[in-house]
Amino acid sequence: MTGDNRDTGGSFFQHRGTHFKALFALGMVCFFWGTTWLASKEGVRYMPALQLAGIRQIVGGIFYLIYFSFKGRAWPRGKEWWPIIVLGLLNFALTNGLTTWGVKYISAGLGAIIAATFPLWIVLIKLVGARSKPPLAAIIGLLLGFAGVCLIFYEHLHDFFNADFRFGIWVSLIGAWSWAFGTLYTKQQATAFNPYFSLGLQMVISGIILSVIVNSTGTGIPYQDIPWQSWVSIAYLAVIGSVISFIAYLYALQHLPTEQVSIYAYINPVVAVLLGSLLFDEQLTVFFAMGAIITLVGVNIINRAFRTKEKSAV
Repeated sequence: MTGDNRDTGGSFFQHRGTHFKALFALGMVCFFWGTTWLASKEGVRYMPALQLAGIRQIVGGIFYLIYFSFKGRAWPRGKEWWPIIVLGLLNFALTNGLTTWGVKYISAGLGAIIAATFPLWIVLIKLVGARSKPPLAAIIGLLLGFAGVCLIFYEHLHDFFNADFRFGIWVSLIGAWSWAFGTLYTKQQATAFNPYFSLGLQMVISGIILSVIVNSTGTGIPYQDIPWQSWVSIAYLAVIGSVISFIAYLYALQHLPTEQVSIYAYINPVVAVLLGSLLFDEQLTVFFAMGAIITLVGVNIINRAFRTKEKSAV
């Protein structure tokens, strides 16, 4: 009897320990993925954005390839390469490349908020192209999200006379659209490849694509001319943003409900906005804060609506 009690108690404390570690891992994701916007902002001050994104993705991807190769994971064959190449283009070459380029001209906080709106674009894509219409709650979330975006840009109307600001907004929006298409494509191809091993392949492929673009257009700078600030940013983005935080994300997904883990998407922009105002003196006004909150509430409504629809379909 005593032995049974000890086993039960040990199992209880082991479960609590695992739960605590999962919550700690989720906290790391919420914070560190928010800080990557600041790291990108700092890095692109001193070098071309696409060059920084390309180097970061190659370095981060190599870490993944080495790890999963040692784990004995099989490499893709034949047609299995196509979804990996497409997602490498959508999720990294376009999304990460363009959003990194965007924060060269707009604030890190604004870039993070624009990136967080990708569920709004998913609803629009479904409204235009899908046979089945999104649930009513998703449409309400869409309208609320766009109302928040309008509020955010209310105080930036004069900035649209600045060509650099307009360019930063446009490339950031295209990055969000690319992530929306990539998300939908991932769902269609989820069984066609190992999503974790393929992540490293996507990073390396996209990093090579960006590097080829930079070299062929002559927009890069020699590696020896890249200042230490940018190298520190690249190291932080590759190691903390691409490797450690993603490992923490996977651990949290394995031990916590998906709905709980998804809160990172709402906390990342908040971290980016607050740290941006503290470290880079980025403007944080009442209108911006209210617009950000309304936008994230709309995104949350959309995510909940689709999760409810998926559960009822099972």
